[in-house]
Amino acid sequence: MAEFSLDRSEIAGIVLAGGRSLRMGRDKANVMLGAESLLHHVLSRLSQQVVSIAVNADAAAEDVPVVPDRFPGRAGPLAGIHAAMLYAAGLPAVTHVVTVSVDCPFFPADLVARLAAALERPSQIAIAASEGRSHPVFGLWPVTLAADLEAWIATDEKRRVRDFLSRHDVTEVAFPLHPTRASLLDPFFNINTPDDLVEAQRWLEALRV
Repeated sequence: MAEFSLDRSEIAGIVLAGGRSLRMGRDKANVMLGAESLLHHVLSRLSQQVVSIAVNADAAAEDVPVVPDRFPGRAGPLAGIHAAMLYAAGLPAVTHVVTVSVDCPFFPADLVARLAAALERPSQIAIAASEGRSHPVFGLWPVTLAADLEAWIATDEKRRVRDFLSRHDVTEVAFPLHPTRASLLDPFFNINTPDDLVEAQRWLEALRV
């Protein structure tokens, strides 16, 4: 049997930016980190890794397609992943979609390549991990799972990403800490509060050469 491989031309990317941002107190997508919004940071990093890119939100400031949830109310990140699958399924030659969170501006520049390389078969899901913790929102998903995910969201009350993953073939990819001028940075450091934003600004400065 031939070894399965996945090319960048077969992978679309979606930035999940539809959360409530309750602890931040405002829309995280438009929060400024340095001279750019969080959404701009994440789009810039992801666009280099995929063939097509969009944002899962009600609206977006950047000039990219907006893909809203198909479920009413706040159905959580699984609804965004479902919307991502449907978006990607409508693109020519695209078989998988990678999702990333808008509040993680330092995720690895080789995220998609390493997740894709870890897949052993087309139906498998790959998710990122660091420091012994998994980050299931940073995942590479077959678009063929859209119908199954839709049924799961419609019938499962808790709608936990980890519960959905437990029903499927999943591989986890561990990413190392990233060296900076200050210390080692977890590339999946996420910004939930104003204090986190202050820390992210320090990391941004530490990453600059």
